[in-house]
Amino acid sequence: MLGEYRISGRRAAEIAASVERGVGSGDLPPGHVLPPMRELAARLEVNPNTVAAAYRTLRERGVIETAGRRGSRVRPAPASTPRGSLRIEAPPGVRDLGEGNPDPELLPDLGPALAVAAAADAESHGLYGQASVVAEFAAYARAAMDADGVPAGPVAVTSGALDAIERVLAAHLKPGDAVAVEDPGWGSVLDLVPALGLRAVSVGVDDSGPLPAEVERALRAGARALVVTDRAQNPTGASLDAPRARELRAVLGRHPDVLLIEDDHGHAIVDLPLHPLAGVTAHWAFVRSAAKAYGPDLRVATLTGDAVTVDRVAGRQRLGPGWVSRLLQRAVLHLWTSGAVDTPAVSRSYGDRRDALIHALAERGVSARGRSGMNVWVPVSDETGAVARLLHAGWAAAPGARFRLDTPPGVRLTVSPLTAADIGPLADAVAAAAGPARPVSYG
Repeated sequence: MLGEYRISGRRAAEIAASVERGVGSGDLPPGHVLPPMRELAARLEVNPNTVAAAYRTLRERGVIETAGRRGSRVRPAPASTPRGSLRIEAPPGVRDLGEGNPDPELLPDLGPALAVAAAADAESHGLYGQASVVAEFAAYARAAMDADGVPAGPVAVTSGALDAIERVLAAHLKPGDAVAVEDPGWGSVLDLVPALGLRAVSVGVDDSGPLPAEVERALRAGARALVVTDRAQNPTGASLDAPRARELRAVLGRHPDVLLIEDDHGHAIVDLPLHPLAGVTAHWAFVRSAAKAYGPDLRVATLTGDAVTVDRVAGRQRLGPGWVSRLLQRAVLHLWTSGAVDTPAVSRSYGDRRDALIHALAERGVSARGRSGMNVWVPVSDETGAVARLLHAGWAAAPGARFRLDTPPGVRLTVSPLTAADIGPLADAVAAAAGPARPVSYG
């Protein structure tokens, strides 16, 4: 099964490193089945427990996956090759719609907020032994979540939404466990799950969020966690509405042991109401990042959840970075309390561009999705060809492969760099790259 490549090593770390070298060189390609542990142990003349430890390390690093009696195999996309690498570099003269950044014109000036934070720090001196979460930050964040119907729970602060999701998954799951994820969905989550040694189970998404029947199927099949985007889902723009939230809460109510993680990706950039799912399962987490509304370099996200989950996350955080900078917490608090972001205006700005593009594409026979947020998802039959043709026409799009597991091909277009004058030319280019062939009249 392994061809000419021979796994070597006497210790678990050496065996794991040997497999990783084979994967990195291509001698152990995706899908290749590794030898059973006892067989490899006999070949290397080591204890089977040593091989078991090596395979466990490889699973935790996202290099291999184990499928019960079918054995262990190299993952189709090892975590060492993240989906973010599937990107198109925009050469000079090409408009970049693939990065997913917010419009800089809609981001607030951080100067006043950082000055206020620095003044507060001058009084407290930001020393060891102080509370990891600024009390005023926690109180304001908790009050905002209360107003949105998020169940009561303690507040922690993490370095962005992905950091929170990773910490919550690690707090409850073990390598080999299955996680239900949106498909198409946030590529970083699709990378994170296998990197933790977990298995991703795809759940389809429409404009109202995850499809209840597919969530039910995934949970019945043994998924121990579900990750849901509440608003402005990346890449489709889906947002949970009240009927869908009721359906999903009913599904989760039949699986109370499932870990629920909600990412309110659209916080402060969309004015659609929040319909949280939390409170149905025993363990849950709800996270809000400051990145999209206030600036990606503000690595601050608010996390709440059941007491056990938040305590585990905070405890493990103390053994790593310790805390998220209290300077940044105070800066974000000032941005919140000073009304630095006009959410209705930001939502309207993105919405006008997004809706105009979707309408222009529809006029040209191309269907697209984008209910909220800053992204538009365009299904295509030939993803590679569509991306190449768009690039030739002067537009860099994000390949759909960055965001999908089992769903058909597509491309993601971020509308934040667009002006009204761009809509027509972009729609023409997308139609030429991905749209249906136009009928020809001979008579």
